[in-house]
Amino acid sequence: MGSYCKRYLLTSTCLTRHVLVLFVLVSTFTSCICQDPVGRCEFNVTGFVTSGYDDRHECEYNSSKVIRVSASSSEAKRQFPLLFVVRQQKSVLSWSVPYIIQSQYVYADVSHTLCPEANVAGNQSHHIVIDVTTQSPANESYSLKVGIVDDFQLTTGEERTIRVNPSEPLYFLYEFPQNVQSVVVKASSEDSICALVSIQEAQCPVYDQQRNVEFVGTHQTMTTQAAITVQRDAFMNNRFYAVFVVLPNDECAGGNEAIFNITNPLIGDDPTVRDKLIQVIIAESLPEEEFWKPIILTIGVMLCFYLIAGVSIFIFDKRKSKGELGTLEEQVLFVDPDTDIDHEAPLTQSQKATYGTTGAEPTPMEAAKTLNATNKNVSTNSTDDDDSTSSLGGDIDMLDDIEQEKEIYRTKMVLYVSDLARKTPKTLQRKYKLYYWNLLTISIFYVLPVMQLVLTYQLVVNTTGNEDTCYYNFLCAIPYGVLSAFNNVFSNVGYMMLGILYLFLVWRKDYMHQKEVAAKGPNIHHYGIPKHFGLHYALGIALFMEGILSGCYHVCPSYTNFQFDTAFMYIIAGLGMLKLYQQRHQDVNANAYASYACLAIVIFIAMLGVLFGNVAFYVLFAIVHFLTCTALSAQIYYMGTWKMNFGIFKRIFLVLKTDCLQCARPVYVDRMIVLIIGNAVNWALIVFGLVTTPKDFSSYLLAILIVNLLLYMAFYMIMKLRYKERIVPAAMVFTVFTCVIWAFALYFFMLGLTSWNETPAVSREFNEGCILLKFYDGHDVWHFLSSFALFFSFLLVLTLDDDLDNVPRDKIPVF
Repeated sequence: MGSYCKRYLLTSTCLTRHVLVLFVLVSTFTSCICQDPVGRCEFNVTGFVTSGYDDRHECEYNSSKVIRVSASSSEAKRQFPLLFVVRQQKSVLSWSVPYIIQSQYVYADVSHTLCPEANVAGNQSHHIVIDVTTQSPANESYSLKVGIVDDFQLTTGEERTIRVNPSEPLYFLYEFPQNVQSVVVKASSEDSICALVSIQEAQCPVYDQQRNVEFVGTHQTMTTQAAITVQRDAFMNNRFYAVFVVLPNDECAGGNEAIFNITNPLIGDDPTVRDKLIQVIIAESLPEEEFWKPIILTIGVMLCFYLIAGVSIFIFDKRKSKGELGTLEEQVLFVDPDTDIDHEAPLTQSQKATYGTTGAEPTPMEAAKTLNATNKNVSTNSTDDDDSTSSLGGDIDMLDDIEQEKEIYRTKMVLYVSDLARKTPKTLQRKYKLYYWNLLTISIFYVLPVMQLVLTYQLVVNTTGNEDTCYYNFLCAIPYGVLSAFNNVFSNVGYMMLGILYLFLVWRKDYMHQKEVAAKGPNIHHYGIPKHFGLHYALGIALFMEGILSGCYHVCPSYTNFQFDTAFMYIIAGLGMLKLYQQRHQDVNANAYASYACLAIVIFIAMLGVLFGNVAFYVLFAIVHFLTCTALSAQIYYMGTWKMNFGIFKRIFLVLKTDCLQCARPVYVDRMIVLIIGNAVNWALIVFGLVTTPKDFSSYLLAILIVNLLLYMAFYMIMKLRYKERIVPAAMVFTVFTCVIWAFALYFFMLGLTSWNETPAVSREFNEGCILLKFYDGHDVWHFLSSFALFFSFLLVLTLDDDLDNVPRDKIPVF
């Protein structure tokens, strides 16, 4: 009996032990995972987890709905974060709380919209599992909210206001209607908190976090506004997601600090200060099928210039054939038909007697007799000299006595065109031909690498989707083909078409002049301003190339390639001043090699200003600017007789001693007045640059050249009126058109729709919508108006001295 009881007790003890072990195992298992029953995906729960206790939540929802999950925890720490894992039917999404961005920005609240998944095997309901875990040994509380997103789909023309912060991004679906081919996604905000807008294909996964939002699609940063043009054929299913993510700091606005305090090692003091209210609206843009209307209209307006020019030429030829314009032979009264003044000649005693005097001028009959006698005396001796001079380039005199003659006749108190037009027409023609041949060569070698570079930029933008690379006016950027802003590129067609028209008009005038010379003989060279059209051809080529280079710049405008847009504007300004100076200074005007070398230096300085535009650079530039003005003033004042060598300092001292300290008035009053005014204006520009140190040095340098060109143009016209010269009606019309159009053009230029001196996001704050034909913005209007203004400016220079065609050159003053 005792043995039986003993065996029974042992068996009962073993059984009890097994039951206890099984109970412990079951208890342990149930404490590891606490699972709620499956319900609808609309709930708000709180709970806690530890390293040995996890939570799981399951729910179901209709496939037509979109779910958003929000999680928060005020107790979670960086060392032991809470991990949230959301498992859908075909994807997994996970994040941690606290949510840390770039290892320093910490957020306690996180929300994500789950990517809508397509139905699987016709099942209308989807299952979601949310696991909450941590490695913290202590209890960590959390709250979890799961709900359905209302108004997930955007519609055309409907404005939506959303609230976003760095840990709670949002995205919405847009589906193209049947008749819509292109839309613009516009986002605006009243605050300047940096955010990012992304357009992605409507597929899973959706990249809506700061670390991955730039991986796919098209994106751009924003402060107060952004706009992305989206085309229907870019998406296979005609749908896309518009994603909105607030960035953790404001680097995109030019700052490096976050708005809230980031020194707290646990949780940000107040993450809500990064909340950003964004107004979103999707507007329909002009479809490609409608592009032909503004394009054809633009070309038609340009062709109107050709039509007007053709009608004007036809009327002019008709009047001339009827004799209404008179003939040159009726004006030739005093010159012997056998006289040939194509060669340089030394001055007669009577001509030398005028040096340094302001005596009475000879009558036209006396001047003609003197000129005939002079040329007949030297006609047999000048042929060899001319041949030798022509063979060496024509602008270098090889005889010492001729150099001495120049010192005499170029320093007279009263100069006439005949004094500075002594070189043969053939010599000068060869000299000025170099201007357009050299410019044509420069243009070809300049534009080819430029095109390659900007097209590479455009391909990079298209490949990466990073629209911060180029500074477009995104509210009116019309894409076409590979170009993101086709309208900004095409609007430069005015420069090209009007440049070609100007070249045709110059060629016709050149042809008519050569025809007149062939018909009337060399005596025509005794009258009017010497006609050499090389600089006019160069201006036409420069206008055409400005259109090409400006178009290249607008393929991807940025500070790295702004020089492409301004390079030929520098050349146009420089050639314009050279042409005005050439009108009455034929023999002393700079040659093509020196001119283009100086313009190359200008472009090089512009490049340095873009790269190193600090205070030290502006000081150095001010010194160079001042010395250049001084050297040019001396060259102009002494008509090219001022030598740049080691004796310059002694000559400066003598000039100051004789002309400034001992004389009541300068020797050359007119020249002194214009040089004083010109230097005063340039000194003012120097002071302005030193005080303000403009960020846009290229535009500052261009302004200096343009101001000097306008100043010289105004002086030239004032001096014409002072010497009682007549301005022909055509020149008066061109003057009015030029002034009026330039005024309107500058208004549109000053709109400043972009600014590459700022960050891309800040530049977009200046963007504005299309204002012309739903295709062109204000800067495109600037392109059109400035091309018109430049064209009329060139025509003004071309016709400005037509009133002097029948005036003897020894009666045309030099100024």
